[in-house]
Amino acid sequence: MTSSLLRKIGLIFRLPVVKHTLRWSWRLVLLLVVIDVGYLVVIWPDWEKYADGPVQPSSFIRNYEFTQRHHADWPELRWYPVSIKNIPRSMIRAVVVAEDSRFYEHEGVDYVALKDAMEYNLSEQRIVYGASTISQQTVKNVFLSPSRNPLRKWHELLLTFGMERNLTKKRILEHYLNLAEFGRGIYGVDAAARYYWGIPVSRLTSRQAIELAATLPSPVKNNPGTRTKSFQRRVKRIRRHF
Repeated sequence: MTSSLLRKIGLIFRLPVVKHTLRWSWRLVLLLVVIDVGYLVVIWPDWEKYADGPVQPSSFIRNYEFTQRHHADWPELRWYPVSIKNIPRSMIRAVVVAEDSRFYEHEGVDYVALKDAMEYNLSEQRIVYGASTISQQTVKNVFLSPSRNPLRKWHELLLTFGMERNLTKKRILEHYLNLAEFGRGIYGVDAAARYYWGIPVSRLTSRQAIELAATLPSPVKNNPGTRTKSFQRRVKRIRRHF
């Protein structure tokens, strides 16, 4: 039966219309690869520009700022980039615990977390957990647009490896902590500290740092202002590993 099936498949692939379709399919795939490589060459960053100096606004921040101008009911943009020297160690520690516990060990992708997330999501038959590292999230914030381009994950992966090779872990964290969203229109840890507690980030307590870290997965819904049950559960989990 198996040999008969294989013969039938062979006959199908020898049909002129199938051969013609396959030939053009490969050419189309090759063309798309060439176009994508060209696109990557165009967008590939000059890493020296990102290695030091002030953190620049992300596409998400610029997009929010543009949209807010046309929607009077949207909260004003709050974004005050600061040097990582002014960010307490407790804030850095809380974010690493919450978002990427192996941040200092991996080179951009946490394969252990990726495997665990895939197994759990398959067992639940739905997407419950992701496995994006701080590096991947930083790439998304710094270099990619808010659009859902099908190739975005592929570009994110390549840019993540590039960033890890050219920027220090400390600098990656500086970008991340200044660009992450902490509420509607609230970007960066200093803006978050001023909005929720009326203090600069340098004066945050460990408890407040943990609460900001707990905000990151769903900042509009779960934050120190809403104090939802899921937010409080996340605070407790971070505190246990802090």
